[in-house]
Amino acid sequence: MPMIYRSTYIERLHSVEGTSDIKVITGVRRSGKSELMKAFASETASNDSLSNNVYLDLLDLDNEDLLEYHALHKRVVGMYRENAHNRLFVDEVQLCDGFEKAINSIHARGGWDIYLTGSNAFLLSSDLASLFTGRQREIHIFPFSFSEDRTYFGNGSEVDSDFDAYVRRGGLAGSYAYDSLTESYGYIRDVYRTILTRDLVQKYSLSDVTVLEHLAEYLMDNAGNLNSPNNIANTLEANRVSTNHVTVGRYMSYLRDAFVFYEAKRFDIKGKKYLSTQAKHYVCDTGMRYAVLGTRNMEWGRMYENVVFLELLRRGYEVHVGKLYQKEVDFVAKKESELVYVQVSDDISSQSTLDRELLPLLSIRDAYPKVLIARTRHEEYSIEGVRIIDIARWLLGEVTFG
Repeated sequence: MPMIYRSTYIERLHSVEGTSDIKVITGVRRSGKSELMKAFASETASNDSLSNNVYLDLLDLDNEDLLEYHALHKRVVGMYRENAHNRLFVDEVQLCDGFEKAINSIHARGGWDIYLTGSNAFLLSSDLASLFTGRQREIHIFPFSFSEDRTYFGNGSEVDSDFDAYVRRGGLAGSYAYDSLTESYGYIRDVYRTILTRDLVQKYSLSDVTVLEHLAEYLMDNAGNLNSPNNIANTLEANRVSTNHVTVGRYMSYLRDAFVFYEAKRFDIKGKKYLSTQAKHYVCDTGMRYAVLGTRNMEWGRMYENVVFLELLRRGYEVHVGKLYQKEVDFVAKKESELVYVQVSDDISSQSTLDRELLPLLSIRDAYPKVLIARTRHEEYSIEGVRIIDIARWLLGEVTFG
């Protein structure tokens, strides 16, 4: 299986290298956390003559004696070297019973640059602050981008056909090992079931997985639609799934913590304030949506919206759903002083569709950039100051917001 150099994440790890934080690499199961840490460890060792890199994979039977926190602590402390750049990398750290005690103690002693990966069941975002008492830095990674997908498969074919394949296959690296899309989907379904039954059901001692399964499928089926725990609970009840809005809201937070879904809250563009009612949810990987639901109720526009949302997150934007009176702008994307309004569509070849997609953007009266990302298959153009950009070329970085 070819290895992809994930430069964005490697650069981010370098940006926090040597800081006092405990660096925790997070992301949905099988998104490439362990391989990223290995690549970073190898690079730092090669580029630093004073490097003392200690890499411990707790899945390796050679490290079985380290599955108890006193033993892990003793091993690491014993490998410290004076006048060296001591870096500790622990993969599958959760396999060590009481690992947080060992890591916190090693951190408190000083002198170690610490990096961790592990199962989402034990390193959920919501758990990190309590595990490491606020001394951690989360490095979040996503499944492969379209650009990484093309690098993996050799960039040999035409961009638009590659994009079609990417939307269907998604970016979970392990699924790329299979030549058959059917086998890839089988792999993805196994990952999905593991997240639900091990990372969530076991962690939270959920007595009935039915609600969780139906909720996850509902969110996949409605990716890009506004929803709330109340209306989802009502829909599930109408389909003979007994639940309530409190349970639905709690389970939604579990699914977000495990990175199966990401939430985009609403932002009032005119009032410049966040709205607490309703939000959109997007699945972590479009391939997972296909693997679990097939083409049921498929809307290409919403899948493209999902792809753009994830790419905006990859590029470091904070992403919200824009509300302007009764109109909706798909995304209000912010990064430091930068702000851009983004609308996403499938086919805008008909004038009526194009007019409908442009209307929310043209209704915004401020001077921030406005972009319509669609399946144009040709070069960028503009209408009344709104840039019209092809989705595949934007994903590849051939066209940017700048």
